[in-house]
Amino acid sequence: MKPKPYTLSWNNRTLVLGERTLVMGILNVTPDSFSDGGKFQTFAAAVAHARQMIAAGADLIDVGGESTRPFSDPVPAEVEIERTVPIIEQLVRETDIPLSIDTTKAIVAKAALAAGAAIINDISALRGDPDMAALAATAGVPVILMHMQGTPKTMQQAPTYGNVTEEVMAFLDKAAGEAEKQGVPASKILVDPGIGFGKTAAHNLTLIKNLSRFQSLGRPLVIGTSRKAFIRRILSDHFAEEIHPEMPVVETGTLATVAATILGGAHIVRVHDVTGAVVAARITDAVKNAPD
Repeated sequence: MKPKPYTLSWNNRTLVLGERTLVMGILNVTPDSFSDGGKFQTFAAAVAHARQMIAAGADLIDVGGESTRPFSDPVPAEVEIERTVPIIEQLVRETDIPLSIDTTKAIVAKAALAAGAAIINDISALRGDPDMAALAATAGVPVILMHMQGTPKTMQQAPTYGNVTEEVMAFLDKAAGEAEKQGVPASKILVDPGIGFGKTAAHNLTLIKNLSRFQSLGRPLVIGTSRKAFIRRILSDHFAEEIHPEMPVVETGTLATVAATILGGAHIVRVHDVTGAVVAARITDAVKNAPD
């Protein structure tokens, strides 16, 4: 399904969505993220990895200083700032591609925006900090609102839904409406169904299968399936060895989900391996846009 076209314009920036799928590279500056925790924790390693993702064709880089893996604990805002701001400052000297700050804390987002970040990626959909909506409205930057049942600490403790697609869509519609009421322009709101955040493997698969229905929300769609546990769980039925997030078979599984989400109408795919995702996106876009 071809996604609806959108154009995000803010602070002398423009991002066209819908002509081709954009790839957002994940830069976790944390010791404990589920896939690459600790690998890019130092300034040098983080900047080098960002450069590699940009060279591979990333359209955006998402910088996060707090792990949101299942059962993780939050970290103080000052720690997030120490981890992310120096890297953002360096990257804005080197690249013009938009950097997003992955945080639920307004004080962290404010520091990141001052350092040059251009987008707020809030997994709490502005519920985690009462000051976040006002910050986004005042700064005039795009904000990504994600669905999550519970918190990272509790979200995988028996998540339940009556109808996962309907409930996630309703949540995102309400969250976007609340953001607008607090001054965030409708034209700057993106939504993310939160694959892996308070969902079982079956819930995740259902959301991917029904992704085209999210077009009715009238918002650009961001999807992050990369290396998630549901992929590893599916693969564990076919391999005798224990499946780890960074195994090649998991990356292959990720690319399958990337293709599926693009066919479902995703505007932006959020991934660890930019090189593979760019290839998958270009081929899937070509199939999607082929003449009838």
